[in-house]
Amino acid sequence: MATTAQADAGTTKNVEPSFGVRLAAAARKQTWFPVIYNPAYRKIEYPNGDVPWYYGVCTDVVVRAYRALGTDLQVLVHQAGVGSGDTNIDHRRVPVLKAFFARKGRSLPATTRPDDYAAGDIVTYHLPDGRFSKTHIAIVSDRKNAAGVPLIIHNRGWGVAEEDWLFSEKITGHFRFETSDRSISMTSTESHKE
Repeated sequence: MATTAQADAGTTKNVEPSFGVRLAAAARKQTWFPVIYNPAYRKIEYPNGDVPWYYGVCTDVVVRAYRALGTDLQVLVHQAGVGSGDTNIDHRRVPVLKAFFARKGRSLPATTRPDDYAAGDIVTYHLPDGRFSKTHIAIVSDRKNAAGVPLIIHNRGWGVAEEDWLFSEKITGHFRFETSDRSISMTSTESHKE
């Protein structure tokens, strides 16, 4: 006799995860290896420029997650003209990404209701006691704590982590930016997992 799982296997459709779930998964992969927090200005290639995979800041988590899904925020930020025009750094600064997501994405209310936050949402923060910066950015995870509050994936200064931190600091922005490119490509960091 076939088990329920076996019987269901023949009728279950493969449903592709939502863009937000895929973005959260791409960010989560960055937690698999150590990243040294280093906000130093570096000259990088354009397009698809990145600092060495073992360096990064909070914005790099976002940039690398989108790039894993085929979207180059370095190019999009430059084309949108929201920064200073410096392709080495604009996409690596929270105020610039916040302005970009506000202009090109969907601005959502910054509430303290967990149900308002979906996997892949972008959240910006003010960190009054920030060691390196007073601004911060993170990606909302598809995982939740026991109370149903979504976790976030970010780099607060000691590597990329998935944490129960969504409402830990003042939220200054809440955005949803989904691109139409469904392809998955390898990030510069994934090629250096070993």
